[in-house]
Amino acid sequence: MRSWVVRAAVGVLAVGLLASGCGGKRTPTGGASGETGACEASAGRITIATGNSGGVYYVVGGALAKLVSDSTPLKATAAETGASVQNVKQLVAGDYDVAFSLADTAADAVRGTGGFEGQPQKVSALTRLYPNYTQVLVRADSGISSIADMRGKRISTGSPGSGTEVIAHRLLEAAGLDPDADVQAQRLDLAKTADGMKDGNLDGLVWSGGLPTAQITDITTSLGDRVKVLDVTDLLDELKQVSPVYDRGVIPAATYKQPADVGAVVVPNVLLVREDFPRGDACALTELIFSGKPQLEAAHPAARGIDRALAAQTDPVPLHPGSRDALGG
Repeated sequence: MRSWVVRAAVGVLAVGLLASGCGGKRTPTGGASGETGACEASAGRITIATGNSGGVYYVVGGALAKLVSDSTPLKATAAETGASVQNVKQLVAGDYDVAFSLADTAADAVRGTGGFEGQPQKVSALTRLYPNYTQVLVRADSGISSIADMRGKRISTGSPGSGTEVIAHRLLEAAGLDPDADVQAQRLDLAKTADGMKDGNLDGLVWSGGLPTAQITDITTSLGDRVKVLDVTDLLDELKQVSPVYDRGVIPAATYKQPADVGAVVVPNVLLVREDFPRGDACALTELIFSGKPQLEAAHPAARGIDRALAAQTDPVPLHPGSRDALGG
């Protein structure tokens, strides 16, 4: 196992698992600076909603929680969750204070569309993060060479309420398939997805995550040439009609030891808070993400994609006023 995986696992176990599977309302013990606009964190506790235990949100979220606890008066814990849609809903409900989300899910949330139909969510962004790559893997003997070929096949579309599930459904619909009727959709977390691919109970999977994702590496290493990564960028134009946040990217061949680079649909990640999150805390956390970026990169190489020059590009999700303070905007 790569050293960064080991380091990340240790960091998450030390910090994140304390809150695994549950949330906790923010309990500040100070907070004056949190309301004045000063770029200082108040004392208290916060919880960070991440994602599946095998995914990058979980690793980077655990590292972020440790960074916050070590560097500010706030004490942070990271919680394993089903990811984006669940994160946003539980963030707004007050179960979590900070949440990772895919930008397309966050856009749906503030517009009141998709999984938030008719119910716009009052959330703000602390910053844009690294990009997620839509990774589509199929068993070589499945007869699948495109999303359209998934008709009738056993496909893992991600955890219920995850950003992966949102993108999987949109890919299937873009290919002319009904996710509920035309495929044998398996709503599995990444660990169960990996098991299903390796034991032959799944024909393919859709996963949205940073590069590399440890359990995708596990699948490609275990199955070798019995699995392949699909290029699904032929559906990008259709996806852009749903949301302009989708873009084109490349999964380098070396990422998962594939024969060649593979085109991929890319979507940014954002870090969200409620609109009433204290301004000073928002400023301090935003600044910490960039000053502490080396620690996040040490936890997972996907964090290299965090770019201060792009940090404020969170539209249509409004940037939190405290984050504007930190970013000079």
